[in-house]
Amino acid sequence: MASDVTSRDGMNYAPEPRIAKKVVEPGEFNFAATHFDHGHVFGQIVGLTSAGGTLKYAYDPDPKKLGNIQELYPDVKIVSRYEDILEDDSIHLVTSAAVPNERCDVGLMAMDAGKDYFTDKGPFTTLEQLEQARAKASETGRRYMVYYGERLSNEATWYAGELIAQGIIGDILQVMILAPHNLNAPSRPDWFFEKEKYGGIISDLGSHQVEQFLSYTGATDGKVNFARVENFRNPETPELEDFGEASFTSNTGASCYFRVDWFNPGGLRSWGDGRSFVLGTKGTIEIRKYIDVARETSGNRIFLVDGDSEQEIECQDKIGFPFFGQLIIDVLNRTENAMTQAHAFKAAELTIQAQLFADKARMQ
Repeated sequence: MASDVTSRDGMNYAPEPRIAKKVVEPGEFNFAATHFDHGHVFGQIVGLTSAGGTLKYAYDPDPKKLGNIQELYPDVKIVSRYEDILEDDSIHLVTSAAVPNERCDVGLMAMDAGKDYFTDKGPFTTLEQLEQARAKASETGRRYMVYYGERLSNEATWYAGELIAQGIIGDILQVMILAPHNLNAPSRPDWFFEKEKYGGIISDLGSHQVEQFLSYTGATDGKVNFARVENFRNPETPELEDFGEASFTSNTGASCYFRVDWFNPGGLRSWGDGRSFVLGTKGTIEIRKYIDVARETSGNRIFLVDGDSEQEIECQDKIGFPFFGQLIIDVLNRTENAMTQAHAFKAAELTIQAQLFADKARMQ
């Protein structure tokens, strides 16, 4: 169910890396995919299988949501109970894209059964859920990993992180991210318009941006300076937030501003023109994630300016998605190279704090 980057269906966007390094042989890393409430689950599956993972089971309470999973993965076994997966000791990891306010409970069950868990973003809708997951990770030693796909399944966004880590643009002073998305309301499930279930636009889309901010700055903490959410143009669905913005300062001293919205213009050939701008003491980086507007060239591009030159770096089909292979090795070896548990939880914490800040401001 891979989705082309030029598609306007963002909910089912599941890019497939054309460059993939298998880190395990068939059967060495078995995983299950459950709760197909969001199309991102296919991106999670594609990433893991491209790195050599074996999809052993698929489950959803409503089998219709599994779509063409058996056509894509003929060896997968569809089960009628989540417990069938939890009771199989050969399963290393459960990947899932449940309704957002149900993602934590699905994960806690997996961790109690001795499995690592890999959920779609946003991983929680409340701070209480986050604390439950933190406690469970400490109790069981299992991982609660998060599919922050805007960085993990985009070659330019990933490679920009590598350049930043090399010190190419110096110390990071600010990260600014713009993330318009295509609403396509008729295609959305009912829960998408219920605040208690989806958590809010910052809790959902904003989680990508907070994670990128922490990743690029190397920060381990931060504070919310400002956050705002609105429903500007969708009165028929009053619980939908179609606009959100937030500002942060990290414990490294760097700042961040991001905007997320459901106002992707109808004339754009992609579901969204996501861009990140990173200011360093020695240079700047602009990332054009999905599209290069009004040009025939693709997205997956970095525009780098340092003390010596200006560069346009094409990343399409050159980087792949290294995160997934790293995650598999981490699960097998109990290491933390793909993403630390502290990082995954801190991104979620700051995201929910920003959503709560915006919710409080809107009620005043």
